[in-house]
This record gives sequence, C-alpha cells and structure tokens, in this order.
Amino acid sequence: MAEAGPESPRARRSFAPVVMLGLASSALAAVASAKPWLGGSSAGGTSDATMTVLDTGTRYPLASAISLVLLAAWGVLLVTRGRVRRVFAVLAAVAAASLLVAVVVGWVTLPESAGDSYDELMGRGSQDEGFTGWFWTAGVCSVVALVPAALAVRLVGTWPEMGSRYDAPGAAAPANEQSSADPDRDLWHALDEGHDPTDTDRS
Repeated sequence: MAEAGPESPRARRSFAPVVMLGLASSALAAVASAKPWLGGSSAGGTSDATMTVLDTGTRYPLASAISLVLLAAWGVLLVTRGRVRRVFAVLAAVAAASLLVAVVVGWVTLPESAGDSYDELMGRGSQDEGFTGWFWTAGVCSVVALVPAALAVRLVGTWPEMGSRYDAPGAAAPANEQSSADPDRDLWHALDEGHDPTDTDRS
C-alpha cells in the first residue's frame, strides 16, 4: 500500500483498528437490526399468521437499512483514497449518528406499534412484552459505531492508501497516454501493433 501525504506512525497504526472496529460494529448492528426488537409471550396462543403480524410489529426496518449503509461506507472507505475516501468517512459518521437516532426512535415507538397489532385489537395481546437482546445489541453497536466513524473523519487524510496499480484498467489509461513520450515505450507499442519501428519508409 502506498503512503499518502504527511502521516505519522501513530496515525498509520490507527488505520487497522479503527477500520476493523467500524466494520465489526456496523456488521453486528446490521444483524441485530434485522431481528425482532420487541418480544413477549402470547396469552391465548397464536397462529402462524398472527405470529407474522406480531413479528412485523417488533422490527424496525429503518435501522436495518441505515446499518447496511454504514457497513457499505466502511467497505468503500477501505479500498478508496483521496477525496472519495474522505466523503465516505463523512458518510459513515452520518450513518452512525442516524443509526443511534433510529434506535432511540425505535425505543419510543415500537411498544405502541406492537400494541396496534391484530392480536391486541382482538384482545389476545402479548404479555410480558419487553425489548429483546437484539435491541440492546443494536443500541450498543450504534454508540460504539460513532467512535471509529468520528476517528475516520479526523484521521482519514493521514491513513495509508492502496496504490494506483489496484485501480481499474480504465483509470490507468490517462497515465499511459501521458507516458507515450517515452521512446522505449513507443517502440514496444509499435511492435505490439505489428509495425516495424525500424522501417523509416512507413508513412
């Protein structure tokens, strides 16, 4: 990996742990956000259809979507450089903050949402409802995710970057065109095209 700009050894050492913490917290948040956040035992027994309704009322899809955005931002940040990397560092910070807000909103609104399920309307509501371990896992991850995201925004300019040899082939084309002034490269290029570079009579 190529070095990018002035960077201290301390900043370079922070790259791996910060990115790993960001990836781990966002991945765990994505898993936890896809699980039911509210649970309880049913008083009168439920059918499969009723269980589906109750399960839908205890999930918070917005948090799941935000956590996936956060995970994707860390993945892109890992393999990019320059301004693009900085943009995704800011995106990771915004997504981490949004995830925390989503968890708080879910904590406020989910009990009421579950209370509006068909079982509640039919008088067979669940008893002993409470937030599941998945909810608290998502809450902890949303707080933890803020730390690496904030550090990324601050330190991204000092982190090592992937060299240009890892770029897509199309991205290297301008560099090849600029180097066409190299006589040796021109000779090899002519040979590749089937021309004799020593043929001075060729128009």
